[in-house]
Amino acid sequence: MVCALAGVLLTAGCVTNIEDTGPIPPKITVRPVPELAARVPPDIAAAGEVVVGVNVPYQPNEYRDRRGAIVGFDIDLMDAVTAVLGIRARYTESAFEKIIPAVQAGTYDIGMSSITDTLEREQQVDFVTYFSAGVQWAQRVGDDIDPENACGKRVAVQATTVEHIEEVPAKSDACVAAGKDPIIIDAFDEQSAVTNALVLGQVDAMSADSPVTAYAIEQTDGKIEPAGPVFDAAPYGWAVAKGSALTPVLRDAVQQLMDSGQYRQITENWGVQEGALRTSVINGARS
Repeated sequence: MVCALAGVLLTAGCVTNIEDTGPIPPKITVRPVPELAARVPPDIAAAGEVVVGVNVPYQPNEYRDRRGAIVGFDIDLMDAVTAVLGIRARYTESAFEKIIPAVQAGTYDIGMSSITDTLEREQQVDFVTYFSAGVQWAQRVGDDIDPENACGKRVAVQATTVEHIEEVPAKSDACVAAGKDPIIIDAFDEQSAVTNALVLGQVDAMSADSPVTAYAIEQTDGKIEPAGPVFDAAPYGWAVAKGSALTPVLRDAVQQLMDSGQYRQITENWGVQEGALRTSVINGARS
């Protein structure tokens, strides 16, 4: 997700994890809510901050801008939540697979990297849900790609995502089982390269998490469009150590933002309002 779209799509490689595609939405102003701030665990209140483990880049949720600062929808929402609590968030970059173990070990107070809340993960950590994301395919404008019948098509995905490891391979296996050609899967290290390949006609379609696809469509100025509906929707959650006193405080802080309308404003700023929730819960996994 590095060399991204800045009006013109790039085909050259990159050597950093900066993915700047243009203006960053302005942050909203959020004031502390004293009754919630008073419930912050004493050690965190004394430090004045929570340490948040993130994996970048995954635009628009979390990525680095041209200055190297970590930005995105997830960042703006967590900054708003911590503002409600009268503290700040300190973001620490991590490999995705190391985030939950680091939360368990107490290295991070919160793990936040578009993490799907699943029953399996709930055995390791607790989750505070804040968004609903599914899988969304995209195609070039005017094409007719059916995600449920893409046998023989070339589909781009970001490497190591659920789309690469599970979703598209399962669809390809179904093709083979029906006696049809498999889906040709092109995996790229960065989401920008996935989008680039589709716009340039190197692949027939792309598959990604719904907010990622929605943002890619927005950034390509009408060159690509959705292919089929969002499916397999599930909640994103912030990972917190099992039984932590921080968990209900986080839930109530994001609910405060939902009730005030500020949460909705943040989702709209990033163009991801389709996945907005009305209610945050603790451990909301469906599977």
